[in-house]
Amino acid sequence: MKIMVWHVHGSWTTSFVHGEHEYLVPLTPDRGPDGRGRAATYPWPAGAREVPYDRFAAEDVDLVVYQRPHEIDLAREWLGREVPGVYVEHNTPAGDVPRTRHPLAGRDDIPVVHVTHFNDLFWDCGSAPTHVIEHGVVDPGHLYTGELARAGVVVNEPIRRWRVAGTDLLPTFAATAPLDVFGMKVTNLPSKLGLDREMVTFEDLPQAAMHAELARRRVYLHPYRWTSLGLSLIEAMMIGMPIVALATTEAVEAVPPEAGIVSTKLPTLLRALDRFANEPELAVQAGKAARAAALARYNLDRFLTDWDNLLTTIVPK
Repeated sequence: MKIMVWHVHGSWTTSFVHGEHEYLVPLTPDRGPDGRGRAATYPWPAGAREVPYDRFAAEDVDLVVYQRPHEIDLAREWLGREVPGVYVEHNTPAGDVPRTRHPLAGRDDIPVVHVTHFNDLFWDCGSAPTHVIEHGVVDPGHLYTGELARAGVVVNEPIRRWRVAGTDLLPTFAATAPLDVFGMKVTNLPSKLGLDREMVTFEDLPQAAMHAELARRRVYLHPYRWTSLGLSLIEAMMIGMPIVALATTEAVEAVPPEAGIVSTKLPTLLRALDRFANEPELAVQAGKAARAAALARYNLDRFLTDWDNLLTTIVPK
């Protein structure tokens, strides 16, 4: 099957393009948001190839995977014809959440696939058929050493996403354990937070390099208030890191009690961060449980099988 899919969310797309299909990734001259082409910092297999946006009409595309509402019009324009499609909803609803209607709520011809059961519960999708296909992650391996008594955090654009990402909570956590922050646009974070040099930032590392560095930290901190389910959390679990996370959205389902501490109580989270940072044996034990849980629930084979089962109902073989 030839599948047209935009490079929007690097980690999710990395897992998706590991399937057995041919994945056509739009490319525009500026490599902007509507045409980034292949990922530069994630390892993608050869089955994912760039296609210039103005050459899609010559491709025999079987299915389009939408991730943003305007892609529906882009696909129609670039392909020059109607092609079956499916919409992946990565995000939690914003604004007046109990009354938030999904952009596809008024149509029943494009299934909406939620990446978490939390999303499915909170979005009003109206007449659109809905499915849940939970995340799957390419196993980075049990890399954990925990040699540094520090906490690792992965967050993209922490300044712009301030309270959503829990950026405002970082100084409080940093007073308990030194923090190292990985992600996009994190370089100026310590000065924005008024912190000293104790916080180290790692910006735009290739995925493998980020995993290797993250694995040296003793504990993974997930400070997000309102996000569907960060794939970085699952990756940290697979690496073998113990978890300290806010009990919000899908994190309460992803992290079992033996793998770390998930709570809405800040004192509880601070105590857990302190214990993991200062008790290496406890951290190792919880990290092993985290890895086992992530491999059982978020393994790549299950993810790709779930997707294949759905795709064959939309485009029969």
